[in-house]
Amino acid sequence: MADDNVVNALRSILDGRWGDMRDRVRQQLGTADWATPLEVVPMADYRARTTGQLLQLLNADWAEVGFSAEPGNRGDAGASLTFFETLAHADLSLFVKLGVQIGLFGGAVAGLGTQRHHSAYLPAIATGELLGCFAMTETSGGSDVANLKTTATFDPETDEIVVHTPTPGATKDYIGNAARDGRMAAVFAQLIVDGASHGVHCVLVPIRDAEGAALPGVTLSDCGPKMGLPGVDNGRIAFDSVRVPRANLLDRFGAIDDEGTYRSPIENDSRRFFSMLGTLVRGRVSVGAAAGAATRNGLTLAVRYAVRREQFQRPGEGGGIPLLEYATHRRRLLVPLARSYALALATNALIEDHHELDQEQAGSGLEGAEGASQGDAGVDEARVRRLEERAASLKIANTAHATKTLQACREACGGAGYMWENRFGAWKNDTDVFTTFEGDNIVLLQLVAKGLLTNYRDSFQSFDTAGMIRFVARRGRERHRTGVRRVDHPTAHRRCTREGRG
Repeated sequence: MADDNVVNALRSILDGRWGDMRDRVRQQLGTADWATPLEVVPMADYRARTTGQLLQLLNADWAEVGFSAEPGNRGDAGASLTFFETLAHADLSLFVKLGVQIGLFGGAVAGLGTQRHHSAYLPAIATGELLGCFAMTETSGGSDVANLKTTATFDPETDEIVVHTPTPGATKDYIGNAARDGRMAAVFAQLIVDGASHGVHCVLVPIRDAEGAALPGVTLSDCGPKMGLPGVDNGRIAFDSVRVPRANLLDRFGAIDDEGTYRSPIENDSRRFFSMLGTLVRGRVSVGAAAGAATRNGLTLAVRYAVRREQFQRPGEGGGIPLLEYATHRRRLLVPLARSYALALATNALIEDHHELDQEQAGSGLEGAEGASQGDAGVDEARVRRLEERAASLKIANTAHATKTLQACREACGGAGYMWENRFGAWKNDTDVFTTFEGDNIVLLQLVAKGLLTNYRDSFQSFDTAGMIRFVARRGRERHRTGVRRVDHPTAHRRCTREGRG
């Protein structure tokens, strides 16, 4: 009984604030029908299966999408992110498909649009009546989002925005939902008004008719089979001067008024750009959380296998030795397990902080340009930046940990780990792309480092002479409390030299 109490207490801690949402997902999706298939499924069949599951989920009364069309109601961000993460335990194709529909396409409308967009589109997005795409990445663009080549030019004669792909390299690429299911795309493009570019903005562009055929001026193609995520229909989109109403511009941060003049509450183009991207941080949180879920799946199987699988005989006793009794095997599994616990708790804390910040912004009562200009009613901009840095950092840590640990788990299970029915192949393939989407890990690492160094520099600039002296003195005291002092000490140096260590 005591062991059961410990298990339940540990589970409660790991489940976090929205443990009831995790329980709902486990209860509703804890069957083989929802789990990653135990045999290889043809791509077309897998896509159809995933789309059917998506629509079923979106119409379940317990599912949480995390946004609302009601004025001032942003939905339950914490429950939504927990829902997404727990779903990743079942099938990562379904997780990504839902993420594209709700987190990216729906998130763009919710975060970058104003109330008229919310009322017009969010109810249909939430139920799957309107399936959409998040069209940001371009073939030759990579992570250089600020310099996207797609253009969105305002035509004052017709009061329309003309969306155009000027070169093959500007084709929207690897876009989820584009190859099969998407009916509308949230297109990121350079907004041009009266001959002047105002940087990247987002425009809603219909891409298919009710029968699924591409609309005039829209060229759609299929990216084809991928290393993983076979249930996600990634495709390419190109636009040949496609016209949409001016109202299709998601204009929370920048609008075109009735006189055809561009107006934004944020004058600086760079600050406006990063403010737009900041509203989309939820996707980065979800990717890191899902990578953590997949890693815990792999560790669960590998540890259970190590407890039951015996190798070699006990000297003089008879009977086999379980793999987990070998120190090397314990280290290869239990060290990553401990790290997974730490990353899970850190992700829970990130989700909770994101939820609190989202609720504060919802409670501001400000909408559109007014809300953007006033920083969402006094929400600390530095606090938002710190949250974005943590989201990026944990995305890097979780996805890198998944890649390394799932490989170790596969090896720890020997030939059994190589069998498709044990799902290591699917988890490894499906999570591999997580290191490069929602931000390439290397680029994100550089951005996080730059932010930390900038903050460090700014803290120095705020010091007067007395403050600088106190800072140096404090650093000196910290140095003497660590092993660094022993390395620097002449006696330690002589000892290391004698022993051949430098």
